[in-house]
Amino acid sequence: MLIDAHGRVVDYLRISVTQRCNFRCKYCMPKTPFEWVPKENLLSFEELFLFVKVCIDSGVKKIRLTGGEPLLRKDLDQFIKMINDYKPDIDLALTTNGFMLRHYAKNLKDAGLKRINMSLDSLKPKVAQQIAQKSVLHEVLAGFETALDAGLKVKLNTVVLKGVNDDEIINLLEFAKFKNCQIRFIEYMENHHANDELKGLKSDEILSIIASKYEFKKDEKLPNAPASLYTLNDGYTFGIIDPHKHDFCESCNRIRLTAEGFLIPCLYFEDAMSIKDAVRKGDIVGASEILRKVLANKPEKNKWELGEKNETSSRAFYQTGG
Repeated sequence: MLIDAHGRVVDYLRISVTQRCNFRCKYCMPKTPFEWVPKENLLSFEELFLFVKVCIDSGVKKIRLTGGEPLLRKDLDQFIKMINDYKPDIDLALTTNGFMLRHYAKNLKDAGLKRINMSLDSLKPKVAQQIAQKSVLHEVLAGFETALDAGLKVKLNTVVLKGVNDDEIINLLEFAKFKNCQIRFIEYMENHHANDELKGLKSDEILSIIASKYEFKKDEKLPNAPASLYTLNDGYTFGIIDPHKHDFCESCNRIRLTAEGFLIPCLYFEDAMSIKDAVRKGDIVGASEILRKVLANKPEKNKWELGEKNETSSRAFYQTGG
C-alpha cells in the first residue's frame, strides 16, 4: 500500500503518454510556438510498463492515460493491453479530446480500456473552434458516438469560460442527460500557459445558472472523487470540479507520471523526480525507492488561496494531463 506523509492512501496513477496535442485550447496551450519533446526523450511503453507494474504491485487500483492528446501516441491500444493483461480488474481509463476517437474506440475497448473522460466545451461549432483554435466539433461528436457504440463508459468534461461558453451550461447538461452520460463542469484552472484574457466561473455561479431551470440536491461527496455531485429531481446526476477549494486536496489519492519519466506528486507544485534512468536500466528497486520519496514529498494542499492571493500553476497541463 502506498501512503503519503499526510496519511493519504495513494492508489491512482495518471500517466501522460505524450505532451503533443492536436488542439490549441486557450485554457491550456501557450500563445507562442514551442518545441515538442524529442521522441527519444520519451519512455517507451515497455519502460512505462515496468513502472506500472511497480505501482500495481504496491496497491494502485486505478490508472488513467492522458496527454496532451493520448491518441496521438502510436500503438496506445498495445500499452492498454499490456496493463490489462497484467491486472484485468484494474480501473483503466483514458482522457481525450475525442477528435480521433472514432478511429480508435473499438480497438481501445477490445484492448481492455473501460472508461473515457472526454472534453466537450461547446455544442456550437464556432465556439468550439474559438476555444480549440481549430474546427473540431464534428469529429468530437462523431468520436463520442463511436465510443458509446463500442460499449465504453463516457463522462463529459466542460471547462466553463465567462463570456465564451457559459451561456451553454444548461444545453450541455441536457445533451449529456439525453445521452445518459454524466457531465462535469470544471472551474477554469489558472496557469501561465493559458490565454490571459480568459475568466472562469466559480462553482456557485455554475450552480446558479443550472438552478434557473432545474431543482437539484447536493449528493454526499465520495472519498477521492474530484467532482462534487448533484442530482436533479428526475434522478440525473452531474458534477462540478472545483480545485480552488482545499477540500479537493484532503482526499487526494493520485500521483502523475509524464512521458519523459518525471514522477509528480501534485499538479500545482514544481517538485518532481525522474524514474527514467531506473526503468531504462530495469532497476525496479531504484524505481520503487523514487516512488517512495515522491510520496514523502506530496504536499498537503495546493498553492491556491481564494481571493486576491491566488497563485497560478507554472507547469503546463498538456505535459501532465491537467
